[in-house]
Amino acid sequence: MKQTRCGFVAILGAPNAGKSTLINQLVGSKVTIVSSKVQTTRQRILGITIQGESQLILVDTPGIFAPQKRLERAMVQAAWEASRDADLTALIVDVSQKSLASSFAVLEKLGNQPVILVLNKIDQVKHTALLEMTTKFQPFANITHTFMISALTGDGVSDLASFLAQEAPISPWLYPEDQLTDMPQKLWAAETTREQLFQRLHHELPYSVMVETEAWEEFENGTLKVNQVIYVAREGQKAIILGKGGHQIKAISSAAREQMSIFLNRTVHLFLHVKVMEDWTNKPAMYRLMGLDFEA
Repeated sequence: MKQTRCGFVAILGAPNAGKSTLINQLVGSKVTIVSSKVQTTRQRILGITIQGESQLILVDTPGIFAPQKRLERAMVQAAWEASRDADLTALIVDVSQKSLASSFAVLEKLGNQPVILVLNKIDQVKHTALLEMTTKFQPFANITHTFMISALTGDGVSDLASFLAQEAPISPWLYPEDQLTDMPQKLWAAETTREQLFQRLHHELPYSVMVETEAWEEFENGTLKVNQVIYVAREGQKAIILGKGGHQIKAISSAAREQMSIFLNRTVHLFLHVKVMEDWTNKPAMYRLMGLDFEA
């Protein structure tokens, strides 16, 4: 009988370091949303991948930063909790950024906890600059191994995956072999629409919205009907999302529907509605929908 391994891997890092991109690359499918904007991920999301005889359960976490608002505090707490519960912890660092202060702060807070340092976006810097950066992390004794990758292109990712597989604890697999994420389909669909809001809206508006999948109806012919509500805090935000003549909401719906159809391998009919819920970021029920702690 073959010896199997299974381990939880917490992926930590500053906002926009490439955590979600790396998880999607390791899983081989889009299980978590990606945006060029920071702080896109709000809750812990599990991506599941098989590497040889090992099952890796990858925990995509909100970016760690200095939180100011209630929602931000809940997001950062989710990241720290993921690290405490994990078998392995990887810190993703965007090497194209000049400041490493946030990464140093994470390492200091982790204390003696072993950390795998993953230098990401190596395709964006010169080799000499990359080597110089590695020396800046030498004072941190809790770094056990260092990998250099490009999560976007996949360069170096297979080496990281092999290492994680061999370091995972000996254990039976916790999920079926063909399962890619533990996220309920309704929540995944809501995240898919929220990704399009991030892609198509500007400034602070994407951070002021939340998406809930209200209805999920499957038909005998294989098609799927999804009804979602986009919550905003003010009437003016609703007008922006709808756009002139409904142009914006139609574009968002079309793009989200296409992503859902590809991932689910079926025809999806998506219906979006925009509702104003004043001060929704201070309502406990909304935090429960996102899997976050309101009291963080």
